[in-house]
Amino acid sequence: MPAPLTFVETDAGLPRSADAVVIGAGIVGVFTAYYLARRGLKVVLIEKGRVGAEQSSRNWGWCRQQNRDARELPMATKSLDLWDRFAAESGEDTGFRRCGLLYLSDSEEELAGWARWRDFARTVGVTTHMLDSAEASARGKATGRTWKGGVFSPTDGTADPANAAPAVARAIIKFGGAVIQNCAARGIEMEGGRLSAVVTEHGTIKTKVAILSGGAWASSFCRQLGIRFPQASIRSSILSVGPGDGELPDALHTARVSVTRRGGGGYTLAISGRGRVDLTPQNIRFAGQFLPMFMRRWRSLSPGGLEGFRSGHETLARWRLDRPTPMEQMRILDPAVDDGTIRLVHQRAIELLPAIGTRHITARWAGYIDSTPDGVPAIGEVANVPGFILAAGFSGHGFGIGPGAGHLIADIVTAAAEPIVDPVPYHPKRFESSSWGKVADF
Repeated sequence: MPAPLTFVETDAGLPRSADAVVIGAGIVGVFTAYYLARRGLKVVLIEKGRVGAEQSSRNWGWCRQQNRDARELPMATKSLDLWDRFAAESGEDTGFRRCGLLYLSDSEEELAGWARWRDFARTVGVTTHMLDSAEASARGKATGRTWKGGVFSPTDGTADPANAAPAVARAIIKFGGAVIQNCAARGIEMEGGRLSAVVTEHGTIKTKVAILSGGAWASSFCRQLGIRFPQASIRSSILSVGPGDGELPDALHTARVSVTRRGGGGYTLAISGRGRVDLTPQNIRFAGQFLPMFMRRWRSLSPGGLEGFRSGHETLARWRLDRPTPMEQMRILDPAVDDGTIRLVHQRAIELLPAIGTRHITARWAGYIDSTPDGVPAIGEVANVPGFILAAGFSGHGFGIGPGAGHLIADIVTAAAEPIVDPVPYHPKRFESSSWGKVADF
């Protein structure tokens, strides 16, 4: 039972040239192509499998500012506005709603951390409400218990992972862009010291700009170009339940389990941060840089198995442009579900919200969350490959900030005088310095 995903009809023929080629049709890739097409550029979006079929359809669907890293918060705030505007601009529905996000806790330490973030958020104009015990218990009445406190972020919301990326893909086509599925990018060509073409399994597209939004595949693709991009993937397992009796919150997080309303009245259930680290050549290669992050998360991360080897997305192999690549052998990353996690998630969800016990499990799936050592995405042109822009390592936050990331990349491509947010904190060159492991304070 894979993650639900809407199929979208796209173009069949491969254009011979473009102003820009976007590699990877996850949420960041589709929004990048959308904003480039809106500016009148001839843009081609290529996807080795299906639009949105990997992590962009396998996440919770949260679009939040709450608890964002200080560097990422401006993009999160802009993204909420862009999610709002997209439907009116395009006539397509991503399922976005500002339903508010509710966090409940019995931990004084956790509540104190949320309060510190609230105080920081006020300095940048973001509203979030700390809840006392009575307020938290009232908002969390579906749990049937008393809570010490919580936080409610009223302007945050959710979109539908099953429909969002396909909706944006349809909008790209409306505005004159091309979207090609089942077409893997194998590499690039250079001419005069800069990028001149993208080589795909179906032919070559002449272009001066290529954007890699390849998710968990990004680092191994970069390796083909002589670019060192530290990236690690966490395998996360999720399940969904169908509609049923009992009124449940739209989006609720607790330390033990989180629940999110899906389109059609069902719910996604997950444990925040829980996952497995599958052994791969790439994980071994970058182990030193990710050790601080793994140490901070040792309670929620567990060793995985050989699933990553079988998937092939973290290979150190070099491939040729005239032969099939690992991406053609694995069109869609669909890793094995961790059965123990699924059982634990379901058990905890029923303990938290007894009404979930009356609902049938409709699907269960796993996905690879691509991460950077500091948990902030890498967005920017790579110095030694002019014309090549990296947009990856979104660390589980890519769905919510996808519109802002896509807009920023379009700003970079078109040399906008005033980018939507400051691009400097996201540039991949930060991983070349000693500051890569530092996490920003509020």
